[in-house]
Amino acid sequence: MGGMPLNDMPWWRWRAHVRSALHMLSDPVFQQECWLAGREGYGDVTDAVYRLVEDTWLDNWSAEKYVGTIFRDSQEAALVDVAVLRVLRIMHQVGPDAPVAVYLEHHGWPEAVRAARDAHVRLAQNDGEDPDAPPRSLDALALMARAV
Repeated sequence: MGGMPLNDMPWWRWRAHVRSALHMLSDPVFQQECWLAGREGYGDVTDAVYRLVEDTWLDNWSAEKYVGTIFRDSQEAALVDVAVLRVLRIMHQVGPDAPVAVYLEHHGWPEAVRAARDAHVRLAQNDGEDPDAPPRSLDALALMARAV
């Protein structure tokens, strides 16, 4: 995978978590085959949302705050902000403990998926990775975060 390595960013582990969450939130096939099917190793929607915002506090302030540490530029940050707002709006409406199907059937879900996809594609391409590769398992994410 040519291009920039993920770990060239100062807070690359946080970037990895944000990217993982956006990847899962942006892939409807993954959501059907893993989350809805209850496949082990990938968490669920709530887990992805928390991965997106827990370390970064993106539920409290703009991703722009992290340009140069987690995000490479203002365009990445703007796309992440849109995705966070769309996903959090749904989570607040359905509740964090709602079953996966409730999220996937929410009228705003396709818009949230699109916003997550836009952000995911930008971040993946900027890291020199294929945005269409399947999402990594949480175990693979943990191993990657321990590397380097």
